[in-house]
Amino acid sequence: MNPFPAVIIGGPPHSGKSVLTYLLSHLLRERKIEHYVLRACPDGEGDWSQEAAPEQVRLLRQKGAFDQTFVDRVCRDIERRHLPLLIDVGGRPTSDQERILRHCTHAIVLSATAEGLHEWRHRVERYGLIVIAELFSVLNGNDQLEAETPVLRGVISGLERHTAQSGVVTTALANRLERLMRYDSKELKDHIFRQAPYEMVVDLSQLVQQLHPANAKQNYLPEDLPNVLSQIPQNPVSIYGRGPNWLYAALTLHVAPHQVALFDPRLGWVKPLSLPCVSRLKPGIVDWQIRVEPTYTLLTARSTRPYLEYDELAQLEAPTLDPQRGVVISGKIPYWLLTSLVLAYRNHPWLAVVQPQLYPLAGVIVLSRQMQYTPGDRIAVPLD
Repeated sequence: MNPFPAVIIGGPPHSGKSVLTYLLSHLLRERKIEHYVLRACPDGEGDWSQEAAPEQVRLLRQKGAFDQTFVDRVCRDIERRHLPLLIDVGGRPTSDQERILRHCTHAIVLSATAEGLHEWRHRVERYGLIVIAELFSVLNGNDQLEAETPVLRGVISGLERHTAQSGVVTTALANRLERLMRYDSKELKDHIFRQAPYEMVVDLSQLVQQLHPANAKQNYLPEDLPNVLSQIPQNPVSIYGRGPNWLYAALTLHVAPHQVALFDPRLGWVKPLSLPCVSRLKPGIVDWQIRVEPTYTLLTARSTRPYLEYDELAQLEAPTLDPQRGVVISGKIPYWLLTSLVLAYRNHPWLAVVQPQLYPLAGVIVLSRQMQYTPGDRIAVPLD
């Protein structure tokens, strides 16, 4: 039996589930609670959908199929979780999609109506989940905390993308989750690090604390890259923790040709694979979009499926690009695919990775063989 809790956040469509998931995850991060957010919807909307500009979110959002294969993979990943999970699910699950609930342990339900709350309460109780909270979700008004035990009840307001803020109810709910999800951080990390393929482990949460001790959010900034890379020897390394896509890409390139391993809370430790570059691509799990800009080639990777599988990486081919031009990589892809891609193009003059939250200077240089750029520099990248 898996020792880690798997907490589902459920409710009818447009109840604010994704926004609440985002707020709770940030509060847990501030409290140093190791966890992972699994978005069990084929939309694939991560933190970028809350942090990027609204017009960029509309451009980047992809709707996927909520089919049996997707449900199978979500159930498998919940079952083999390596950390406590927060799980954001669809608002109208079919009987087949409800299989996801069987693999969860606890539930938070919210709805704008009493009928929706009643429906979801009975749905999660059918599968034996422990209900942590039942919340009415309203767009306007004030938070009202009506009870904290045994079930947290109340009214939560303003769960709108880009404008929502933590209030008394969100804070009380984070307190409940902290008690449920708190494990001895050192013991947990020691257990994970003992399984790392390479002895040297780069703990990103520890490293960012050293860089920004006075910053409560302790987020990595592109200008941190030269300092970060100067502290990492060019040996095989295992990378653990939350960090932006460009940081993982830069670390991977920094130690190349030595290997890296990445900790994926769904999969455990995984390694980037070697991707062959070919001029004639066959249809596959990734749709490659190539756009030639005046000073670089923009390569956008779009999954043709809502759930990419690491095991399928060995079958993937990347497009051959002009070796005399810099490459900018964009797309909502797992880090194990991103790091495989930057290795495939590491002999180009320079490489950058797009982080939508930084728009319009959304491209972060992760490798440069030319004087014009230094890792951490930002460049403007049109995302349309």
